[in-house]
Amino acid sequence: MELVVDANDAILERVGILLDEASGVHRSQQPILPAGLQAPTTIFSSWNRPSYDTRKKEKTQIFRLLHAKNILRPQLKFTEKIDNSNTPFVPKIFIKPNAQKPLPESSSPVLRNKREQRPEDLDIPAALADFIHQQRMQQNEDNVMAHPYQYELDHFNTLEQSMEMPDIQPFLPLTDVPFHFITTLDELVVLNEKLLKCSEFALDLEHHSYRSFLGLTCLMQISTRTEDFIIDTLDLRGDLYILNESFTDPSIVKVLHGADSDIEWLQKDFGLYIVNMFDTHQASRLLKLGRNSLDHLLKHYCSIESDKKYQLADWRIRPLPEEMIKYAQMDTHYLLYIYDRMKIDLLNVANGKQNLLQLVWRRSTEICLKKFVKPIFTDESYLEIYQKQKTHLNTQQLSAFRLLYAWRDKMARKEDESTGYVLPNHMLLKIAEQLPKEPQGIIACCNPVPPLVRQQINELILLVQEAREVPLLKLYNLVSYSV
Repeated sequence: MELVVDANDAILERVGILLDEASGVHRSQQPILPAGLQAPTTIFSSWNRPSYDTRKKEKTQIFRLLHAKNILRPQLKFTEKIDNSNTPFVPKIFIKPNAQKPLPESSSPVLRNKREQRPEDLDIPAALADFIHQQRMQQNEDNVMAHPYQYELDHFNTLEQSMEMPDIQPFLPLTDVPFHFITTLDELVVLNEKLLKCSEFALDLEHHSYRSFLGLTCLMQISTRTEDFIIDTLDLRGDLYILNESFTDPSIVKVLHGADSDIEWLQKDFGLYIVNMFDTHQASRLLKLGRNSLDHLLKHYCSIESDKKYQLADWRIRPLPEEMIKYAQMDTHYLLYIYDRMKIDLLNVANGKQNLLQLVWRRSTEICLKKFVKPIFTDESYLEIYQKQKTHLNTQQLSAFRLLYAWRDKMARKEDESTGYVLPNHMLLKIAEQLPKEPQGIIACCNPVPPLVRQQINELILLVQEAREVPLLKLYNLVSYSV
């Protein structure tokens, strides 16, 4: 639907220009900027437009939009610049609660404070400044890049009480549980104190990846046995590290579902790590429930049908519609009850033995050991995508593909946009195949035309012209060929 809307917008814009020219009115040719760089305006999109409910015969607020293009980019408000540089990811953590092994000296607050004494680093992201400084000092890179809680996770032993048959506590309806939307540091501190008093809590994240190179974690949902919390991680991005005190406490079980990506997002955006996790997705696989999604677990254990209409929602929207908040709240509200039921099932399937429970915790701990890895651009990076295509290109076409791929990576990092937003793969391939000689030819390969393509059209046509100058050959062995 979004493609149809964008195509219609492009057609109507072109019609308007031609009508103006026909009537003798020439519009000023203003540069076309990405949405995040345009002046914010009050826009009524489909997510906040009142709709008429035929069942109630009255106007009501029905939210439908899954992708909001016209919101202000949250990156503009971040106090710490996002590091999209082509360098390895350096862990953000500088204070290590529940440590059995201290952080390396390079991650200590002393080093962080020394950054102020290095004026040559002030204009680049903090993580990159530390990385460069470590290279100057010829420190051990393996030590710098190591998982901060590697030692603690390697030596983690599942608690005895976690291996016992639990007493089932019936879940309460959403409306019967106190709910808190956390937007201030004081509220976050209070939440952390509450979590430290729990024996377990459930956790989930809502992430956005289309309008950011590395992606943004927009919400964090946490549920205890008695309360539900949602944290606005866009507002509190620089303060969430304090949750490491509860997240890494080995005496508290953290229950997540399908945590592989969550573990990496916590590291990337907040410097957060988890010790003692139970992943219900891993438990579902061992129980052979057929389907391992959270939706299926909600139906199987709670007889609840989840509403999927916000599954692909743009979680950057502020203020969040009430329906989206309730959708996010559901992701953790029932998870502790499912955790109890799954523990019982795992013990029953194993005839009372604890081997399956131990296996879930071992697999979950392995997930906690995952490290976020930044995408690194190399001269051969384009081959990974090209080799997945069914099309065979000649030397000129492949050269264009390589140059356009490099341009896309550069623009995505610079503008903090996803590569799919800058230039989708199918458009990249089409331009490389057709090798257009004029800007209009590049425009014709893109429908709709990405904003940055239109803005940088002259640079793109120069890249295509450069590719046309490569000697024309047919490639027989791509593996051994290098442009």
